[in-house]
Parts: sequence; C-alpha cells; structure tokens
Amino acid sequence: MDQPAPPCVVLAPDSFKGALSAREAAEALARGLRRVWPGAALRLLPMADGGEGTLDAVLAACGGERRTARVAGADLRPVEAAWGLLPGAGTPGPRLAPPAAVAVLEAAQVVGLTLGPQAGVGDRTTLGLGELLRRCLDEGLRRFLIGVGGSSTNDGGAGVLAALGARLLDAGGRELPPTPAGLAALARVDFSGLDARLAEAEITLLSDVRNPLCGPGGATAVFGPQKGVAAAEVGVFDARLRHFAGLADAWRGEAVSRREGAGAAGGLGYAFQLLGARYRSGAEAVAELAGLDAALRGADWVITGEGRSDAQTLLGKVPCVVARHARRAGVAVTLVSGAVVDLERLSGEFDGCFPIVPRPMPLDEAMADTARLLADRAEQLARLAAALRG
Repeated sequence: MDQPAPPCVVLAPDSFKGALSAREAAEALARGLRRVWPGAALRLLPMADGGEGTLDAVLAACGGERRTARVAGADLRPVEAAWGLLPGAGTPGPRLAPPAAVAVLEAAQVVGLTLGPQAGVGDRTTLGLGELLRRCLDEGLRRFLIGVGGSSTNDGGAGVLAALGARLLDAGGRELPPTPAGLAALARVDFSGLDARLAEAEITLLSDVRNPLCGPGGATAVFGPQKGVAAAEVGVFDARLRHFAGLADAWRGEAVSRREGAGAAGGLGYAFQLLGARYRSGAEAVAELAGLDAALRGADWVITGEGRSDAQTLLGKVPCVVARHARRAGVAVTLVSGAVVDLERLSGEFDGCFPIVPRPMPLDEAMADTARLLADRAEQLARLAAALRG
C-alpha cells in the first residue's frame, strides 16, 4: 500500500522571548518534523507582533539592510540599537535615502525589558528611541515602521517627544527630565521646538496592544507591574500620565490619549499618535509582509507558537492572528508554546494546544533547552499525524 506524500506545513511562530528568535523557533520546529518526514514541504515564516523580534521578522520578509546606532538606553546608558532600512526606488542624494525608503525601528532594541540592569521604572525614559528616529530624519528618511512592544518604560513617550524637540517644563519654566519622576512637577509642555520634518513623516505603529493611555485599562494599570511599578504606585504613575496627556491633548486639539493603542509600550503609542502616527496590528502587518496567506495556499497544516500562551494570546498576538488566517484558508492549526495557560479558552482558537516541557523543570533550564524541547514536541506531533494519515 502506497504511503501518503509528506505534508506541506507552514511554520509561523513568534519568538520564545529570552530563549529563541522567531527564526530559530521555526528552524527548531522544522528539525523535529524532518525526523519523521524528511521530504516534507516546510514553509518557514518567522512572525512578530510589534514587540521583540519585529525588526528581524520584517527584514526576513522584505530583505533590506540591518544597521546599528548608538543611542541612550532606558537608563540613559548608551546601547547599540539595531534598526532596518527597506530601500525604495530612485537614487539617493548626499545623506538622503531614496524617496520610498522605509526605516524599521523596534522599541525593544532601545528600551527593551531584556536589555539588562536598568534604573527604577520612575527614572526610565524613551529618549533613545526619539534619538534614533531623529537620526533617521537626518538621513532623509520620512517613512517609518515602528514596533513599540516589549518596552521597559512607562513615561507616556515623553522621552521620544523630548528627543524630537518638545520641552517639559515646571512652574518656574525649568526643563524636566522626560521620565515618570520628572512628570511629577510638570506644569507645561512646549511643542514650539518640535522637529519640523515630522510634518513630512509617515509613521506606522506596530503593536498588539489596544489599551488607552490612562485609567483601569491603561498603560500603567495593565502593564506597569511587569515593568516594576509597585501596586501602591500604580495610581501615582497613572495620575502623572493623565496630567501629561491633558496638556499634550490640548496642544493636539483632541483626546489622543483615549485612542486605541495609546497605552502601548508605557505610552509610546500615545506619543507617536500625537505626532500623527497610524496604528496597526503588528501581527497582521507582519503576516501581510511575510505573505502568510500565500503560504497557506495548498498547505496541510500550520504550527505556530510563543513563549507563553494565555488569555492575552487571544488579544491579537501572533498565534491568534495565524490561527484566524489559517481558519479562513481551511488549514488546521496547532499551537506549541513554552507554557499553555487557560487551555479551555485557547482550544476555541486552535485545533490543538501543546506545551513543550515534558516534565516539571526550572524555568532557566527550560529556556536554555528550548530549541531541543521544541524540536522534540514537533517530532511527536508529526508521529501522531503520520499515524493518523496512515
């Protein structure tokens, strides 16, 4: 009896934060599947949702050039931040990019949670991300894709605005540091020195967060604790952002702080939308750039994954977006993650949800061995699928 042909499988994971990039995760899945199906047609599509790994995913999808710049980190110590250039058509002049060139920035490269020891959250700033954007403006770039997830900051984007020419002033007209601590004495925001080139810029924000800036569902209340905001300080930090937003919204002439995504990345979403940025689902944007729908055509199976899957996965993170596209294409989709929490809810989105850890083990051990664990889980899933296929 003839054996069925090896399947066509789309591998579209997010990164396993702190352990594997999305590309490495896809390659680990591929190794496991090939132990069972050496001839399988595997389509690797590393994914991201605007957080850590977005730059790599966009460059993998579009090509382009990876560059670095030395800018201020969250605690003002210098960091070597990577960014990407997607070239456009035309011939650049001196220090000028082609007209359609796009700069790809990733907040996690500058102020990311995983960048090592940092100052307390009250003294962290997004200044360096604004510095990076300003350097891109200096090079003639006017189109930007900015992934704003994975930040360690909670400054409402005040640092970005300060780097681009805004001034935070106290009641005596003295300039304040663009940090949550600095916002405590804020009396006025002077936008008169804002970089005039921003009027020519087209900025698209990539994020999986739809929260407003302030309130019970805002940046501080929802995401502040994971960045180090103590429970007793949540109200204090939120009140500072609310006061800052009242002044900045008045300058803009509308309540930008209430917009969807204003609370992304401790308020980076707010600052960029003040500057006219357009908000997009990061996972949907990467899916479009990577050609997910085209990869699903003719596929038999999709495997996606991330470091931890829980109820937040269903709010637009990579696995959820991949699952929605797979369902529209009529392709079965499996979730493979470092940890699977709230299985009942997740099972409504996926045809199967599987943790990669086969036994209780310390987190550091699991993270150090993620590639092997992921490959082993993929192999076992393939063995089951092969047995069912006959």
